[in-house]
Amino acid sequence: MKLTDLLSHLPIGNLSAAGDPEIQSVEMDSRKAGKGSLFICIKGYTVDGHDFAEQAVNQGASAVIAEKPLELPVPVIIVPDTGRAMAVLADAFYGQPTGKLHLIGVTGTNGKTTVSHLIEQVMQSAGKKTGMIGTMYIKIGDEIQGVRNTTPESLTLQKTFRQMADQGVTNAVMEVSSHALHMGRVHGCDYDVAVFTNLTQDHLDYHGSMESYKQAKGLLFSQLGNTFNRERPKYAVFNQDDPAAEDYKKMTAAHLLTYGIDRKADVMAEEIKMTSSGTSFKLVTPFGTRCMKLKLIGKFSVYNVLAAISACLVSGIPLEEAAAALEEAEGVRGRFELVDAGQPFAVIVDYAHTPDSLENVLKTVRQFAAGRVFTVIGCGGDRDKTKRPLMAQIAVNYADEPIFTSDNPRSEDPQMILSDMEKGVQNSYYHSFVNREQAIYFAAANARAGDVVLIAGKGHETYQQIGDQVFDFDDREIALQAISSLKIGKEAVKHNKADGSEQ
Repeated sequence: MKLTDLLSHLPIGNLSAAGDPEIQSVEMDSRKAGKGSLFICIKGYTVDGHDFAEQAVNQGASAVIAEKPLELPVPVIIVPDTGRAMAVLADAFYGQPTGKLHLIGVTGTNGKTTVSHLIEQVMQSAGKKTGMIGTMYIKIGDEIQGVRNTTPESLTLQKTFRQMADQGVTNAVMEVSSHALHMGRVHGCDYDVAVFTNLTQDHLDYHGSMESYKQAKGLLFSQLGNTFNRERPKYAVFNQDDPAAEDYKKMTAAHLLTYGIDRKADVMAEEIKMTSSGTSFKLVTPFGTRCMKLKLIGKFSVYNVLAAISACLVSGIPLEEAAAALEEAEGVRGRFELVDAGQPFAVIVDYAHTPDSLENVLKTVRQFAAGRVFTVIGCGGDRDKTKRPLMAQIAVNYADEPIFTSDNPRSEDPQMILSDMEKGVQNSYYHSFVNREQAIYFAAANARAGDVVLIAGKGHETYQQIGDQVFDFDDREIALQAISSLKIGKEAVKHNKADGSEQ
């Protein structure tokens, strides 16, 4: 594609040097620039792409998009906002790929990952070739790629959607974070269905207030467009039990479908019954009524299933087909995941890292716990500090043995993070361990038959970030090691008793 053809998609932009090179790739990372690249200078939190423009040109870049003049031997196009321009150019360069996909976006504080996976499972069961973008990975068909952000930059997004379209993907689902919406990363994404799960406190370190956070989420629905196209209708799916839904409904012209449990909605779960092995309820929809028996546990799981089935229904999947697929769903890695090594107590790993999600998980655990409840929980560094005492309060309120520890302290002193948590539970009973592995081992060593150990906050993550170093750390693996150490200890005691040297 010629540079001038690509630039025709921008409303403004002036060339500071003559020439109309052939553009073979669009890059925002100077290390990836090569012959025929268009390099876009993006200002980040720690680095400014303008400082690397010369490097990109030295590696072969044929043109540069910038927010200020640069003395370079290639065309330099000046725009007021390179991030916004990148979204437009990426969409154009990759041939507007989301127009070739049925695209579902899922936003909300909690449940995005699970709902996205459930939707994908239904679509696969219906014979669709699927793609998925989210917190855990990018998935194209059966191929899995790593991902740095819940919602990647616009350039990565459009390139990924192009790969999906080229590989025959017909249905794609993605998690859409408030950061991505606020930063414009999803500009150019042509969503067919937008799903709202819930709104609770999180990311106030970035957004500043709950109102700003709510408004950022609402951008997904306002960006569904303002027209009614019978050939490609747009749908907004809302959790009717969440107060924010009423504001979001006013932000969109799309067709509405609501789901819920406590308030009257289009798609509802009634007569809910929960056990330690699953959940059953009567599913009532505009497309019919059906009894559901899930392998998933908890009220929050019911909400996730309602969100997923609502999105699938408006996507043209028959009720019976969608419901049957969801009944077979095993859940998502790191989301209320059981760790079973034959121990007499239950161990659950969950991603719960907000006050609301932690409370929901602990309420569910309380419904089936025969003995005590242990909760290992920490709060991440360089993130919303106001939720730290709230997380501690919830752990103390619902757990018999609350255990505070580290969770990716990043640049902060982990002891100071613990102190912030402890301020919310002064004069309460709890344990504190700066070392997360020690906290998990402590819980396993003290749990008895019938108890439940909840290890919350990190879920699927396989790393621990301390300072500027990233270490391998998987809550599930550490829990298995802790349980194994108990078994080894018991065998050692039996052996010592047998030879008369009991310890």
